[in-house]
Amino acid sequence: MADQNPVFNIQRVYLKEASLEQPNSPAILLQKEQPTVEINLGVNTENIAESVFEVTVTVTVHTKIEDKTVFLVECKQAGIFEVRNIPEPQMGAVMGIACPQIVYPYLRGNVADMIQRAGFPPVHLAEINFQQVYEQQQAAAKNQAAAPTAIKH
Repeated sequence: MADQNPVFNIQRVYLKEASLEQPNSPAILLQKEQPTVEINLGVNTENIAESVFEVTVTVTVHTKIEDKTVFLVECKQAGIFEVRNIPEPQMGAVMGIACPQIVYPYLRGNVADMIQRAGFPPVHLAEINFQQVYEQQQAAAKNQAAAPTAIKH
């Protein structure tokens, strides 16, 4: 009989992609105004082999003064996880909460380091409650599924 105990192993955490652009340097660096900062975050999960998943947390940090970009950072931090014998109803939470919580601190460090090495004060990404984000996504998906669909004639 095969072992049916739940398995959750981190196989690897790695920097998948990173880019930094300063399209308006050096002129923009002479500006005295404080830039605005826009941060977008995403999580993606891919089944790459039997019971093996890649979870990628992506962030984009875009700073601007008026309509000119000061810098734009895009970074993807990923982890490979072995996940077996987890009941299907719990798999979403494992992929949407547990895995991103493991990957995200590495992403935060890489982004802060990259921005600082580019000559700017580091942008420290806030802590994220992935459980709250996951629950909000689940509630939104449930509400969307329950909403009546308009039929056009």
